[in-house]
Amino acid sequence: MSENPVNRANATDKHVGTRIRERRIMLGLSQQQMANMIGVTYQQAHKYERGINRISAGRLYEISQVLGIPVSFFFEGLEEERVPELNERQRMCLELARNFAAISNEKHQDALSQMARALASAAIAAE
Repeated sequence: MSENPVNRANATDKHVGTRIRERRIMLGLSQQQMANMIGVTYQQAHKYERGINRISAGRLYEISQVLGIPVSFFFEGLEEERVPELNERQRMCLELARNFAAISNEKHQDALSQMARALASAAIAAE
């Protein structure tokens, strides 16, 4: 039994939205910041990320420019069987990146970065 084309489009829209969200979080941008950068409302950006509203080719290109990646990034992994949710480690890494980017004091960012390097070095040395 073949998959309904409407359902496939929804799955693709959700995949693209998830990839937008992942990249936005990696860059430490809020939905509001990204919405402002691409000239849409916060609600529209939220609907794009959830796969509720489809994204036109022109808008997808604009989003790729704002996020600094090629359009093809949004479709990577589409043909593979994807795990529906991020695992706990991936979620923590994305949260860490978002929180780090939210720190406005460069000295605090530098101190946190040095601490992370020190902890990583200690973990490697302990192996």
